[in-house]
Amino acid sequence: MAASSNAEHTHLQDMDEDDAGIEEREMDSESDDEEGMGVENSDDTSEDEKENEAEIQRLEEQLSINAFDYNCHVDLIKLLKQEGELVRLRKARQKMSELFPLTEEIWLDWLKDEIRLNEEEPNREKVNELFERAVKDYICPDIWLEYAQYSIGGMGSPGGIERVRSIFERAITAVGLHMTKGQTVWEAYREFENAILATVQPAPGRIPNHDEQELLNKQLQRIHTLFRRQLAIPLMDMEATYAEYEDWSDHGPPEIVLNQYKKALQQKEKCKPFEESLLVAETPKLAEYQTYIDFEMKAGDPARIQITFERALAENCLVPDMWTKFTTYLDRQLKIKDLVLSTHDRAVRNCPWTMGLWKSYLLAVERHGGTHQTVTDVFEKALNAGFIQAKDYVEIWQAYLEYLRRRVDFSQESSKELEELRGAFTRCLDYIKQDVEERFGESGDPSCNIMQIWARIEALHCKNIQKARELWDSIMTKGNAKYANMWLEYYNLERAYGDSVHCRKALHRAVQCTSDYPEHVCEVLLTFERVEGSLEDWDVAVQKTETRLNRLNEQRAKVAEKEAIHAQQEEDLAEQRRKAKTDKKAQKKLQKGGRFGEKRKADVEQDEWNDNAEQAPKRHRGNGEQSTEEYMETETGLLGRNAPSGYKGSAPGNKKSQQASVQKQSHDKPELRDDSNSVFVSNLTYTLEEPEAKLRALFEPCGPIKQIRLVSSNKGSFKGYGYVEFESSVSVHEALKLDRSEVEGRPVFVSPCVDKNKNPYFKVFKYNTSMEKHKIFIQGLPFSCTKEQLEEISRCHGTVKEVRLVTYRSGKPKGLAYVEFADEAQASQAVLKMDGTYVDHHQIRVAISNPPRRFLPGPNQPAAPLMPRPVHGGRGRGRTQLSLLPRSLHRQSGPASKVENGTAHERGAGDALSNSLSNSDFAKMLLNK
Repeated sequence: MAASSNAEHTHLQDMDEDDAGIEEREMDSESDDEEGMGVENSDDTSEDEKENEAEIQRLEEQLSINAFDYNCHVDLIKLLKQEGELVRLRKARQKMSELFPLTEEIWLDWLKDEIRLNEEEPNREKVNELFERAVKDYICPDIWLEYAQYSIGGMGSPGGIERVRSIFERAITAVGLHMTKGQTVWEAYREFENAILATVQPAPGRIPNHDEQELLNKQLQRIHTLFRRQLAIPLMDMEATYAEYEDWSDHGPPEIVLNQYKKALQQKEKCKPFEESLLVAETPKLAEYQTYIDFEMKAGDPARIQITFERALAENCLVPDMWTKFTTYLDRQLKIKDLVLSTHDRAVRNCPWTMGLWKSYLLAVERHGGTHQTVTDVFEKALNAGFIQAKDYVEIWQAYLEYLRRRVDFSQESSKELEELRGAFTRCLDYIKQDVEERFGESGDPSCNIMQIWARIEALHCKNIQKARELWDSIMTKGNAKYANMWLEYYNLERAYGDSVHCRKALHRAVQCTSDYPEHVCEVLLTFERVEGSLEDWDVAVQKTETRLNRLNEQRAKVAEKEAIHAQQEEDLAEQRRKAKTDKKAQKKLQKGGRFGEKRKADVEQDEWNDNAEQAPKRHRGNGEQSTEEYMETETGLLGRNAPSGYKGSAPGNKKSQQASVQKQSHDKPELRDDSNSVFVSNLTYTLEEPEAKLRALFEPCGPIKQIRLVSSNKGSFKGYGYVEFESSVSVHEALKLDRSEVEGRPVFVSPCVDKNKNPYFKVFKYNTSMEKHKIFIQGLPFSCTKEQLEEISRCHGTVKEVRLVTYRSGKPKGLAYVEFADEAQASQAVLKMDGTYVDHHQIRVAISNPPRRFLPGPNQPAAPLMPRPVHGGRGRGRTQLSLLPRSLHRQSGPASKVENGTAHERGAGDALSNSLSNSDFAKMLLNK
């Protein structure tokens, strides 16, 4: 690792030294252009060039602020290449390669540019070093093929042929098993060997001597061997290779080659479905690659497993889970040092924000005998990686401290390693307190696990119980003294390595301070004194525990009393609201007189009866005792063959007697409404055809339905909401899962059925109102964006668990969405990559989900309105919204050309009449009708 890093830095320095030469060539080229094109063209700089230069400067400034902006690096390289800024382009590529692995496209562009600039022989070695860096980032057949072809150009130097063969051998080892692209490398290798064969063959008619014949036979054997090796591997279009071998070979393929070829064909047929699924899938093909990897893992061929992982990572390099699976396989199965460590290094370069990859890297370096300096370097890089959670820093510190503990020989009283371990513990605690807490606002180690580990090491290995006690005193002062489990952990430490005096002291402090499980701590103290204490110790323990438990019971009684008072206040508030509602209705009744007053009085009486009587459903068909009920509420009352006889709209009679009859009937009938077994369904369209049948079809999978109560207006039209009552309360839980299900393209809201009179502050809100670090919020989406399209876009940055498009009640999109990832690291990476990008020419903004808190009023606070209500006059809008103007006096609302009855003059007279008549005149006219 260190040697590779030094070679890279040396190479970068050599490349910087060549920048001066490139600048001279650029200046000479510019001067030649000026001489050829004239002064007017040199002074005339196009607007596009000015804009590009300004954009280049902006990108460079942005990178100086945030060097880890991947997209900014890519944009800068693209612009510099477009402008032909070779020196700046080289530096931009170098800076990006130091921070990130480069993609196959970026590497190929860079390599081709460097090949053109270094065509002279002395500079070939620098290009070769660049190729070596390129093949380490990802396993790419095209880069290996380019590397081999470039090396052929230097074949004339001493040892050039063997160098080319060495590169080809490395290439087929790395990518020769690639089913779709590996064949091109094999063919290039054979073409190279065939070209060598042409040079060693004797001229026509000339008989070669012994040495020439031996060289010729050796070269022929090389080509035979290449054919045989290739035909033993399952590759696409391998039938053509076999036919070529038959034509090339004088005696045909040997029997052993034929058998290997047939086995490879069978294996190719097994892999073919997976290759075809990859061929038709869209990037990044994560699910298809995962299925392919699972198949190869069952087959158990290490080489094929490795190449399948490499192919998957080339297209999913920012998926930490894929790197974790690959490195875990290498750690447990192959255990090849160079391969394992290089893969771990590539993993943390691709996903530096993932703490688990750094932790695995530390263990792998130690496992394969890495030096102490190498492990420390990896740890220091991990601290600067920029984790997104405070606990990640604590875990990486814990892994490093465990490594340092394993280096210590505790048989010696003092050693350099022990002092280094204690110094690391001290540095860790300072780092958590200063760096982590200042950045995240939390320590990341609320239970002080680091200090607990240190205390155990001091007590167990160093026999320094006094240091362990000091550490536990510090742990308790950090807010842990109220937890019983912390005191019991300290007590167990004293039992194992301390004495009974300190055990008793710890338990007495625990009884005094514990607030979560004080009874348990008291029981442990009494048990300890039963076994080891004197009578005096027992008496003290009993007195202390009784005093503590009595005080605790008093506190619990006070809390229960406060809760009871609060519940009574809630009930009183609900009663006041019901009373205010009744008084308001009575006041309206007194304000009205005459014939209109009588009608209003009847309405008020009817409303009062509705408040006290049973809330009947708009339409009901049931089973059992309720199977004969069928009636509907209309504008004139409840009608139907089984409607209550005394209710408004039934047979005529005295209104009060009718009302009393219906009330008696309602008390005699069984209760129709059971809120515990019901759900409230709303946001249905008013024009929904057969709503009961559609709701029954939607909710029947949840369990047996007892009845469906739809709410209708006074005219009998459906109001878009109702109740679904089940036979069992178990069905309610399943029904609530159907919230936001679509019925005829409109989301249906399903919520618990709660009596607002008993619980006036009940609110139902399905989604979180606090920060969700594993979920991102997207705004600015086009309305045409679908859930599948957004899921496909987000899958490039991690494992997507759920995608939710935010819509209006009507189902129309708002251009907002929430995307939930498997973990917080993937969500953070998605924010970095997706923010500011474009979806169908719409620039989107992406952030971690942090919904605003919903307003929940207190017992003495009015509920805040969600939106201002329209005001219609001093008393608001009337109840019925009916016009008191006779139809014969209504104005014509259409234009004059469309009025069929009456002239414009007649209309004007009507207008004048309507403007001159008073309210009393209208009343008289209505009474005379």
